[in-house]
Amino acid sequence: MDELTARDTSQVLTEIPRVSATSGYEPEMVEPLRAQRAGVTPLHVALFLLTLLTTTMAGADMAGAFFSFARPFSTFANLYSGLSFSVPLMLILFAHEMGHYVVARRNHVDVTPPYFLPAPFPSVFFIGTFGAFIRMRAPARTRRMMFDIGAAGPWAGLVLAVAAVIVGLKLSEVSPLDTGGGGLQLGNSILFWGVSYGVLGVDPNSVNINLHPIAFAGWIGLLVTTLNLLPVGQLDGGHVIYALFGRWHRTIARLFIIACVLLVVVPLLVGSTYWGGWLFWVIILLFLGLGHPATVDADTPLGYGRRAMAWATVALFVLTFCPVPFWYAEPNPNQRQPPSGENVYSVSYRRAPARLPASVRLERL
Repeated sequence: MDELTARDTSQVLTEIPRVSATSGYEPEMVEPLRAQRAGVTPLHVALFLLTLLTTTMAGADMAGAFFSFARPFSTFANLYSGLSFSVPLMLILFAHEMGHYVVARRNHVDVTPPYFLPAPFPSVFFIGTFGAFIRMRAPARTRRMMFDIGAAGPWAGLVLAVAAVIVGLKLSEVSPLDTGGGGLQLGNSILFWGVSYGVLGVDPNSVNINLHPIAFAGWIGLLVTTLNLLPVGQLDGGHVIYALFGRWHRTIARLFIIACVLLVVVPLLVGSTYWGGWLFWVIILLFLGLGHPATVDADTPLGYGRRAMAWATVALFVLTFCPVPFWYAEPNPNQRQPPSGENVYSVSYRRAPARLPASVRLERL
């Protein structure tokens, strides 16, 4: 490739070289830029430890063993009961972010180690964290790099999330179906239902499952995968959609924003269950922007292997997507079985004073 001159290089994004019309261009032949050293700082360590603390507090709170900063010494032992939730959840988040980090560094893209985000007041933010992220100091130069980095995180996190669901379900207790308890309900994705069916050996729609904290952490991991794969902007799903469809990515993002609004408006109009969080995500996504940074090869195909993997990642989003992740159902002691003919597709979560902090019901379809 012809040598680039200063005139051919962007003054704003100098990491993306411009090539004159007379010079040949192959995306994979771009000389990789040397990434800066992205070492772990005291801030990374502090955020990780704080998030471990808040997620452990959340797990203990679910189990009814509360930790209070007002009485740290007398309640410190209660944190032990929350580790079975916090440790697998932190491992899932760590695997997700390290998937991005390792692939980015292998492609010589300058990124930071993961920043974990603790959530205060676990009794309110009941999982104890807002997730984690890495910051790209320099953009990926090609669509292939963009796809590799964007897809690596969800797939890495998925492995541990599914493993946590499997292990947790084996430790969970199964009881006869009872739909009258009410409480905070958790939605059920196709993947979670399928794994539950395979592990339990029975139709999970016909029983109650007293969900073990490890399984609940795996459920949260699947939800994190879904939210990261939303096909908008610079989320992981936005990277995948940009790599797959190029200049059509903004149109797809706009259509998805409309779909998020409809997921709230339509059920509200017909009196059905909905999750208002989709409107929150619409605001966040509009604030962050629907666009995606351009690469120098916006029209270059991914290649058969990456294209197949990109479609597999889109399928992963479908399999983990849950239209109504959370809702609250009023207790109904008179309703011990689902009404005849009623279609319910949910997993219910409610506090329990027993050893297991979550009681989960897979109701019949």
